Amino acid sequence: MSSHDSQAPQNGQTPQDGPTDTPEAAASERTSPLHDAHTAAGASFTDFAGWQMPVRYSSDLAEHHAVRTAAGLFDLSHMAEIVLIGPEAGQALDYALAGKLSALALDQAKYSMLLSRAGGILDDLVVYRTGDDRYMVVANASNRETVAEELRDRTAPFDVEVYDESDDIALIAVQGPAALSILLATPGFHLEGDDFAQRVTDLKYYWSIPAEFETHPVLVARTGYTGEDGFELYIAPDNARALWDALLESGREQGLVPAGLASRDTLRLEAGMPLYGHELGRDTMPAQAGLGRVVNLAKDTDFVGRAASEEGPDAEARVLVGLMGHGKRAARAGYPVLAPAPDGGEEEVGVVTSGALSPTIGVPIAMAYVAPKFARPGVELHVDVRGSSLPFTVTALPFYSRKKH
Repeated sequence: MSSHDSQAPQNGQTPQDGPTDTPEAAASERTSPLHDAHTAAGASFTDFAGWQMPVRYSSDLAEHHAVRTAAGLFDLSHMAEIVLIGPEAGQALDYALAGKLSALALDQAKYSMLLSRAGGILDDLVVYRTGDDRYMVVANASNRETVAEELRDRTAPFDVEVYDESDDIALIAVQGPAALSILLATPGFHLEGDDFAQRVTDLKYYWSIPAEFETHPVLVARTGYTGEDGFELYIAPDNARALWDALLESGREQGLVPAGLASRDTLRLEAGMPLYGHELGRDTMPAQAGLGRVVNLAKDTDFVGRAASEEGPDAEARVLVGLMGHGKRAARAGYPVLAPAPDGGEEEVGVVTSGALSPTIGVPIAMAYVAPKFARPGVELHVDVRGSSLPFTVTALPFYSRKKH
């Protein structure tokens, strides 16, 4: 999935809100069921949507390269899981979300969005069909309450119950080219009446299988947010530490390392994956972010935000592009994007939403919203990097894909 969040640290930095240091904030801070494991591994922590989560263990670069060349292990237990159960669960989600979720096959997953009536993005989500009448919606930690409340409100006319099960589910992701072999080498996995190794090997992207780890239920999903092959494992919090330790032990010889949220951010940026609160938000329509296909206007039922989506964004509304620079100076979120002005100077035509010096490619990369006339790949623009106007070229996303490399 696109396990993602508006509070993600930007390229090794702490989030915009910064660490919480007031007594009231400290009292409300949440920790992962894996917190002790992170502490023992020497992790540095940051506030992440009210959670204390590991931002790095060793170095951002080392963890990033491990995921690209071997594998990284991520704790994503801060994510929100909201379950819908009932005979009309599929139809309810068709109305509540932008996609046609009732068309999902059993064990299939789909990326979707919760839209406002004005067509803006309240959250981006991954939806799993985990039973004939059961779906699990995975939302960003910072939007947990919003998503749960909106789903309850929007599905009220349908025969369905909505349960926020976030506190009862931990989430661990193993990502990288060695992810499959590490999963297969980890003892304790079992699939009743079936060969676990064969089923996992054959598992397609955005599909899942219900299995067991040491007799405890675990949902094994071939999803992720790094641009690499990988799996996301949903398990009860009490059993998360045993699974985490088993994966690390089995993967050590294959180069598996624990990885923090800083490397996760540069990985998803290279893969051109949008981040809620940066590329996505309430004032942005999916079409502006290049995600118009997520909104299923072909489905024959109404859904919240349909009328606005059919009308679409204004013709001059800014659109999302990739930018690639030179040298070593990165464009960061909030930096102005510039183009030549009629008077011979430069005028602001956009803004950077995420940026970093790419660990894999070795040059500055960024995503930015720019005026449509500047959105064509190959267009030369500039970014104001702390007072210096530096050249960047509009580049098709993603910057990195494992097929290219």
